[in-house]
Amino acid sequence: MADSGAIEAGLHLVAVPIGSARDITLRALDILRGADVLAAEDTRSLRRLMEIHGIPLEGRPMIPYHDHNGPAARPRLLQALRDGKSVAYCSEAGTPLIADPGFQLGTAARSEGATLRAAPGASAVLAALCVGGLPTDRFFFAGFLPPKSAARRAALRDMAAIPGTLVLYESPKRLAALLSDAAEVLGPRRAAVCRELTKRFEEVLDGDLPDLATRVAEDPPRGEIVLLIDRAVQEEVSEETLREMLAVELEAGSLKTAVKSVSERTGTARKLVYDLALSMKDAP
Repeated sequence: MADSGAIEAGLHLVAVPIGSARDITLRALDILRGADVLAAEDTRSLRRLMEIHGIPLEGRPMIPYHDHNGPAARPRLLQALRDGKSVAYCSEAGTPLIADPGFQLGTAARSEGATLRAAPGASAVLAALCVGGLPTDRFFFAGFLPPKSAARRAALRDMAAIPGTLVLYESPKRLAALLSDAAEVLGPRRAAVCRELTKRFEEVLDGDLPDLATRVAEDPPRGEIVLLIDRAVQEEVSEETLREMLAVELEAGSLKTAVKSVSERTGTARKLVYDLALSMKDAP
């Protein structure tokens, strides 16, 4: 970024606050102040944020870009990039492209050779991990699960063996149903419902999934929700069981594929599984 305040040509993906308007970075304010074109998932929210921080629009175009108008709005933004202009895109809240329609805009801009820059900042995912009290060494963000129970349970089953904290978004209206399905599919894992992060009524409800399902059904929360679910407790798998699983996998594929599959399914260290697979292949 030049000292003159000019913004580099290209697409700037600007993180905006998820609650407190003060959670915006100085760099984000510079970009919003100097970009040639502004695009936003919710133009009213961006206008309000700019007003709070004293940033005038000064005749610059502010283009709505959301799930419903992406195909129609994208060509205009891509043309601005071709013309050498700086385009700033903001989600309604948080970091762009995370469960956000801006992903397709970013992909299209990159495919045309445009410069992409990220102005990082607020993220509901990371804020929830900070205050939720569950392990943060590994996590898996799955966004919103399907609204219907059967599809939602299938998605939960697919994630059951992931060796990290699960991070989900959900609406308050569907939270009790999600917790109930998660309790049935995943069992009594630890979990945390993180509500209204960075806002006045921020709250974290923690407990196991069955307990939280009951509590939320009795007293539904309001506001924006991030749900954290702990990883499964891995039980030690016997060598005999590992050998049986490897035998099946080795018949169907390569040693590398067999080791990866058995290690992920059982939570057993990959080196241990690899050494065992080698001994099986070398056995007469």
